[in-house]
Amino acid sequence: MNIKQEEQGAIVLLQVKEERLDAHNADELKQTLNNLFGAGKSGVVVDLKEVRFIDSSGLGALVSGFKNASARQADLKLSGLQSQVKSMFELTRLHRVFEIYTTMDDALASF
Repeated sequence: MNIKQEEQGAIVLLQVKEERLDAHNADELKQTLNNLFGAGKSGVVVDLKEVRFIDSSGLGALVSGFKNASARQADLKLSGLQSQVKSMFELTRLHRVFEIYTTMDDALASF
């Protein structure tokens, strides 16, 4: 999986550079998130602007990251959801769980 990682102060920005977030690559994202929160990072933004398709494995990786963040009083926020990905979040009602922003800059400014 191609994930670009950048630190902006105390916040880590993860850009998922894949068209699909599914069973083939979701575990890598899950592990990356778990490692970041395990290392004590207090905030992570996952930018999904290049992701055009997400399945239950992709959603599961993000939910796992969210639970890990919550357990450590940290924040996981999302940005750049394409219409099909956004539809999956609405269908599963996860748009009520995650803080979702239009752009990475908007998500970063929310901290």
